[in-house]
Amino acid sequence: MQPILGYGALAQLVEQWTENPCVPGSIPGGTTLKTATLTSRGFFVSLLSNFFKPQQMIVQTLSKLFKRDLNRLKAEVEAYTAEDKLWLSATGISNCGGNLCLHLIGNLNAFIGAELGNTGYVRQRELEFSQKNVPRVELISQIENTIQMVDSTLEKLSEENLNNEYPLIVLKEKMTTGFFLMYLTTHLAYHLGQVNYHRRLLDH
Repeated sequence: MQPILGYGALAQLVEQWTENPCVPGSIPGGTTLKTATLTSRGFFVSLLSNFFKPQQMIVQTLSKLFKRDLNRLKAEVEAYTAEDKLWLSATGISNCGGNLCLHLIGNLNAFIGAELGNTGYVRQRELEFSQKNVPRVELISQIENTIQMVDSTLEKLSEENLNNEYPLIVLKEKMTTGFFLMYLTTHLAYHLGQVNYHRRLLDH
């Protein structure tokens, strides 16, 4: 295992390799780790890769977006003044807040949980739009379970996983897992907006 360099040593290495690898840098020599010897630029690239891992940044960003909007979905469900208002429909509104909530839960558990996390989840998509009067406490519980599922699944994904082709053809074309996960965050945000609109329009 390579020793961890301090910021000063890292800065000195950057200066030396970008200016002149054969001439000592201007940063004070005290920052140099004497046990570290640069034998090639490959070692330097390897060193930097330990400080910057793009797949970790992507996964962390996706996880934050999913968690943020699923918590907002939970807040929307809790904000309805009466439980039955979750299931009201009106002219021009084809899907009520309750069914949109069920749809998002099914969507993420199928495409992330079952396909990427091997959870064994079996989706019943038609019920997401036909089932009515699911207790609010049950909806909230399912949202919380979905948050945990998404978080635990994403943290196991590697850069190779993100770059691999997603196992299913969903949008009539092949795509990487990373791209499809980004799409799922926008799908969640889109329907979250519909739930918010439904609540403000019919919950009065």
